Amino acid sequence: MHVLIRRALPDDLDALVDLENRCFSEDRLSRRSFRRFLEMPRDRVLVAETEGRLVGYSVVLMHKATRLARIYSIAVADEARGQGLGERLVRESEAVAVDADRIIMRLEVREDNHGAIRLYRRLGYRQFGTYRDYYEDHGNALRFERRILFFEPSDAVRPVPYYPQTTDFTCGPAALMMAMAAKCPEWRLTTLEELRIWREATTIFMLAGHGGCGPHGLALAAWQRGFTVTAYVSREGALFKDTVRSEEKKRVLELVHEGFIHDMALTDIDLHNEPITVDVIEEALARGDIPVILVSTWQLNRSRVPHWVTVCAMDNQFVYLHDPEVDVAEGETIADKQYLPVDRAVFEKMASYGHRQRLQAVVIIGPRRDLGVSD
Repeated sequence: MHVLIRRALPDDLDALVDLENRCFSEDRLSRRSFRRFLEMPRDRVLVAETEGRLVGYSVVLMHKATRLARIYSIAVADEARGQGLGERLVRESEAVAVDADRIIMRLEVREDNHGAIRLYRRLGYRQFGTYRDYYEDHGNALRFERRILFFEPSDAVRPVPYYPQTTDFTCGPAALMMAMAAKCPEWRLTTLEELRIWREATTIFMLAGHGGCGPHGLALAAWQRGFTVTAYVSREGALFKDTVRSEEKKRVLELVHEGFIHDMALTDIDLHNEPITVDVIEEALARGDIPVILVSTWQLNRSRVPHWVTVCAMDNQFVYLHDPEVDVAEGETIADKQYLPVDRAVFEKMASYGHRQRLQAVVIIGPRRDLGVSD
């Protein structure tokens, strides 16, 4: 059976309602809802047609304020089942969402719809949540998502190797190692090196648990490994003091900072105590250098924990990041965190940490000093 998948037209309204009534006995979309979806400029309704009749549809909603898309509803007529039409509708839905510059596709499925769940998992979707009492019969819905927009480095973009952090507190070393490996392809990305850099660059205290790494320590670690380093830190003095309450811990942070500043004075690290701009990051990438930047992940996951990422590339719409944190418990994979496209406007909000005093920190890794030229 030859099936054509195309964008729905206003004249398809009657057939869509009829198909909905044939496919579902509950939670049916109304005629009014279909009309609204057909008329909404940013949303898409796809239909599967064979011999002049509709045998499937997909409603794809495009979130106005984010780069998210959502398969709101999908249906396949009984006579068209078993021929891969559901998979085709999902793939076509992803394609129209990518054309609209969406990064993530989300959907909901009944927790007892095992066939659909198997399909979505096979297509690369991962469960990230549950809606309780979602359906008319009080059934639960499982929430799935898949990243659909990927970045393929062009010949003009330096590929950046990916390395996932192996502890909760080594995002800085992992991000720095990726930047150094981009400048020096033979650089070994090992857990031992990750921990060594953390020991050299840690601020000792930060929040609860083990201390994270600050920009001064990371800059020194890169310089000591033979790289040219430029650092931008938007304010002077010991950083992260507001993340601890103990005066003793605050004093330790101050002493560690004094040590970093003393050691940096013995190097040729180019330190700027001023805010960083997106233009400076873009210029660094154009030179072939790799920025490692401190971000607030509030825009992504509502976490206020400071986090280091590696900036791989930029274009007119997105900043592409390697995020070293892979949450395996939430179903994330390494592929989810490579060349992660972040809208430039969102990136500008992310590129600072702290609620009261916004801290901006970037460590830019240049060529090896012993080579004298870019690798």
